[in-house]
Amino acid sequence: MKPAEKYDAIIVGAGMSGLAAGIRLAHYGRKVAILECHHRIGGMNSWYRRAGREFDVGLHAMTNFSRPGERGRPLDKLLRQLRLPYRNLDLVEQNHSLISFPGAELRFSNDFRELESAVADRFPRQIDSFRRLVAKIDEFPSLAFDAPRLSARRVLEATIAEPLLREMIICPLMYYGNPAEHDMQFAQFCIMFQSIFQEGFCRPRNGMRPLLERLAERYREAGGELYTKCGVRRLHTRNRQVNEAELDDGRRLQAEAVLSCAGYPETMALCADDEAAAPRPRDAVPGPMSFLEAIFVCDRPSLSTADAPSIIFQSEQAEFSFRNPRQRADQNSAVICLPDNFQVPEPAWQERNEARVRVTRIADYQAWARLPAAEYRQAKQEMLCAQLRSLSCRFGDLEPHLQASDLFTPLTVERYTGRRQGAIYGTTEKQRNGRTPFENLFLCGTDQGFLGIVGALLSGVSMANLHFFGKQPG
Repeated sequence: MKPAEKYDAIIVGAGMSGLAAGIRLAHYGRKVAILECHHRIGGMNSWYRRAGREFDVGLHAMTNFSRPGERGRPLDKLLRQLRLPYRNLDLVEQNHSLISFPGAELRFSNDFRELESAVADRFPRQIDSFRRLVAKIDEFPSLAFDAPRLSARRVLEATIAEPLLREMIICPLMYYGNPAEHDMQFAQFCIMFQSIFQEGFCRPRNGMRPLLERLAERYREAGGELYTKCGVRRLHTRNRQVNEAELDDGRRLQAEAVLSCAGYPETMALCADDEAAAPRPRDAVPGPMSFLEAIFVCDRPSLSTADAPSIIFQSEQAEFSFRNPRQRADQNSAVICLPDNFQVPEPAWQERNEARVRVTRIADYQAWARLPAAEYRQAKQEMLCAQLRSLSCRFGDLEPHLQASDLFTPLTVERYTGRRQGAIYGTTEKQRNGRTPFENLFLCGTDQGFLGIVGALLSGVSMANLHFFGKQPG
């Protein structure tokens, strides 16, 4: 038998965190292989083509926006670690976004003063409390591995008296990065508040594909090896260490360490029972939250307004409900994103004179998984129609303007990302230091705890720095 090829590090998955970790390790001379089971890189923040059009999947926008020269911000730190020039990202800012609840709206942009002003106008008696909350967020050690475990809702209740304002603040933060139902850890709340409200939204001008291609190019320039359509069948373990990765085609690779962005449950499932005492952590289970998304392409004039928002966080109830709905979709809240309402529309869509709208709702994996194939297809079509109708109150009847549509469900998420039960935000209990029960197997990405595009990239860099170079995050 041919001896197994040896690496300093094997990275399972070519998601954003895996690519970032690979760049960091390869740059410092480590022999690294990234193994991706799909034909396309990006993981949960990738892209696909349908009928000649290119669509992004995953988050609607990048958080943590900063402008060139704004040193010390997460994006600036990230680019310096990856040695990428700012211009490579080709970012465009949001116009503005809305939090829309019954009887109240808050508008915010990449200038935090706009949100502060909106709170002062709509909730004048709460503005001092809001500022106290911001001070608590700024002081809290949210990135520390041993950050205090506090309930975000309890902190909000102790700081802000107005229930509606509390719900409006927490709604976007939960939608953009909370794996648990109803409440979230205050550390994660702080990270998301700073990422969304204090720094803001942007997106790559031409979508995710050019950004992913540049990251892959940067990785290869540093000497890293990237293999697509190359899944890991098993991670063979002995004495609480991974000693070999067995690939789907039967080949075996050895590595001093393995870094996985495949998710905690998914990674533990790869660990073969090579020893009687192989650990099976109880917290390595998928979280309860998944989503579906409807995508509509319309002629541009039908979606153009004088003051068009980029993203709308919408709740039909004053008390925002963030939980598994135990049905195909929760119609009580949604995120409505218009990717072409950022400050510079994508040229390809501008030339077509078309615009997109994405409607994201909380969904239940089991409600979709138990449908027979024919019923599943019918249910998807019915859901598409329902989501198109739901847009009429804000945009009017879009059906006469419709050019194309698509819908993904929790099953789609599971199929194309490998995330069990379509749990986009992974497990509810994060492994903040990236450690697993195996001494040389580490996590990066969603289940390490940093969410979003910039968060995932920072996770990869942080875990590479910590476990290979002994550098603490900061």
